Amino acid sequence: MMRPFRIFLFEGILLASLAFQSCAQQKGNELTLGTYTAPREAYQAIVPLFQKYWRAKTGHTLNVKQSYLGSGAQARAIVGGFEADVAALSLESDIDVIKKAGLITGEWKNNEYKGMVTRSIVVLAVRAGNPKNIRDWQDIAKPGVEILTPNPKSSGGAMWNILAIYGAVMRGKVAGYEPSPEGARRLLKEVFKNVTVFDKGARESIINFEKGIGDVLITYESEVLVGQKSGQTYEIVMPQSTILIENPLAVVDGYAGPHGALEAAQGFRDFLWSPEAQTAFAQVGFRPVNSEVSARFSEKFPTPFDLWGVDFIGSWDKIIPEFFGPEGIFTAVMEEIQGEK
Repeated sequence: MMRPFRIFLFEGILLASLAFQSCAQQKGNELTLGTYTAPREAYQAIVPLFQKYWRAKTGHTLNVKQSYLGSGAQARAIVGGFEADVAALSLESDIDVIKKAGLITGEWKNNEYKGMVTRSIVVLAVRAGNPKNIRDWQDIAKPGVEILTPNPKSSGGAMWNILAIYGAVMRGKVAGYEPSPEGARRLLKEVFKNVTVFDKGARESIINFEKGIGDVLITYESEVLVGQKSGQTYEIVMPQSTILIENPLAVVDGYAGPHGALEAAQGFRDFLWSPEAQTAFAQVGFRPVNSEVSARFSEKFPTPFDLWGVDFIGSWDKIIPEFFGPEGIFTAVMEEIQGEK
């Protein structure tokens, strides 16, 4: 089943910039959301709920524009001049890129949720019946397994995937791999030798998987649940050890202020933590951060045997250069793979 297309969903940075920054913008009556690709269906459901809420609260009709790109690409677009009033991204480090550019002036993590609006986990999607008998991370390292995953140069989801593999080995939860940096690098290398397509974002990866490309997809749990809800027959394999994904959101006051949209942007941010919005997130496959809503959906979201947070590996300001910088762990792994071809 094809995924639905909605108007106002722009994939190109240039198109988004031209459309969203036109002189037709009405101050205070328009809000621009820049987000990553995975939560598209969630925001399509939540935006109308917020518009109804905002109209009842203020008496104003609010036009909400939405742009979807890979998390890293979206952060760079916002820094480069795409004037989003709200940024909802995959990684804390992508929000920090915008903050370091001076476009977020407040403390965006200063609430009980530390600025995070959704959670997920890294899982494996496999074909119906699991013909390759994939049960855990070590199984996707076998020769002949074709893997899809996004590119970490543009996708936050890709970075979560890489950290999930590395951390699972370091925690001693992957059979056949020594819980050491050397063991973790070996698994990364063997897995990424099997990657046949590096897409620009998580949504592009799962669309290609739905077209019949590949045997297994490394992705957000939410992406698989969205696909299954739309009629796809692929299955979830939950590794025994995987990472807890936490997705941040911040008001980009450097743009929202001049737009006259600061109040609406702050209202939208706060609305996303409400039971109504958190329920909408859960219904499309995201793990809620609101504890009340999380308790109601506990059966939908089982806990892996070994679930851990990014802090096990380090802070994002350390992880980005250590893994993805010019001399980073993953950069070196990919150079080794390329050198052997």
